[in-house]
Amino acid sequence: MKRVIVGLSGGVDSSVAAYLLQQQGYEVIGLFMKNWHDDSVTISNECPWLEDSNDALLVAEKLGIPFQTVDLSEQYKEKIVDYMFNEYEKGRTPNPDVLCNREIKFDVFMKIALSLGADYVATGHYCRKSETEVNGKTVYQLLSGVDNNKDQSYFLCQLSQEQLEKALFPIGELTKPQVREIAAEMELVTAEKKDSQGLCFIGKVRLPEFLQQKLQPKDGIIVQIDKDNPVYNNSVSEDLTTEDALALAAKPIKYTTEMGKVVGKHQGAHYFTVGQRKGLNVGGTAEALFVIATDVETNTIYTGMGSHHPGLFRKALCVAPSEVHWIRTDMALTNGETMKVKARIRYRQELQDATLHQFESGLYVSFSQQQSAITEGQFVAWHIGDELIGSGVIS
Repeated sequence: MKRVIVGLSGGVDSSVAAYLLQQQGYEVIGLFMKNWHDDSVTISNECPWLEDSNDALLVAEKLGIPFQTVDLSEQYKEKIVDYMFNEYEKGRTPNPDVLCNREIKFDVFMKIALSLGADYVATGHYCRKSETEVNGKTVYQLLSGVDNNKDQSYFLCQLSQEQLEKALFPIGELTKPQVREIAAEMELVTAEKKDSQGLCFIGKVRLPEFLQQKLQPKDGIIVQIDKDNPVYNNSVSEDLTTEDALALAAKPIKYTTEMGKVVGKHQGAHYFTVGQRKGLNVGGTAEALFVIATDVETNTIYTGMGSHHPGLFRKALCVAPSEVHWIRTDMALTNGETMKVKARIRYRQELQDATLHQFESGLYVSFSQQQSAITEGQFVAWHIGDELIGSGVIS
């Protein structure tokens, strides 16, 4: 009998995942990860992890499976929280959820599970795993979840073959309503529970306040750049190499304060991210202002008016050589090669037509349509059909 350790989070998805595995004849053990206990930055006075671990325990009791709590807050602080502060400090926007899967759930947690004699680790992610054979070797595939509204393959875009080999995603074939239905039939306490928001495991954290613990507020100016600014008339010369043309298209515009007018003040450029609209507190514009760039060196935020402002759009992005990650290592591009894919630059974005170009200087993703708010530090993930084959950090 194969043993599976399920990361029971106290939510409905992992509860149903545990039940389905039990139905499939696995020996199931529930493990709750406690990853955070600094209550000074959670918004509500309820203690989310306590309630969640209690719900996880109730589900385990209902299913009659063993249950344990593991405290991973040390590793979480080191691998996720510190990474977030570092990235924000550099003026990048991290994605802690992607990292949490790579560094915590499918690494630290997986190692604990394997040390407890588990054959697999299972989570309540809406995605599927499949396998194929390449040159006589088994290759694992990460596929989108069947529920288009909930597909979470993006969050697993940094997993490796070794991690996928040991992973199970029992609810990938189901839709959220079906999952809730099963939970209700089984009278699981989590059946009606709302989906968790906020950082994985930290609960509802107010980001600026969370960041303020490490990154001191400092006053800076908000500059508005007009959509007709000459900086947007970039006519590309004909005789550029493909690589140079891509580098140009992927390069963020370098703004200076002289290009626009000062429209307000802010408390620190590192609290803002490209595409952000809330929190600027600048009134009196015909349409909303959006952040089009931040400069942490000069502590300046550049904004444009309206969601169609040219400063929000780019056609290409670059991933540094060390940040390119192939789940399907057998499909990795070598220098000079290209590949047609579907790609997304954030969770829940519709997949976009794109072409990958691999050069020694990095991997370029060029989209057939302009993309809004390509954000440094976030992940781009690329698919062929419903298989996610690779990803990288936008540089």
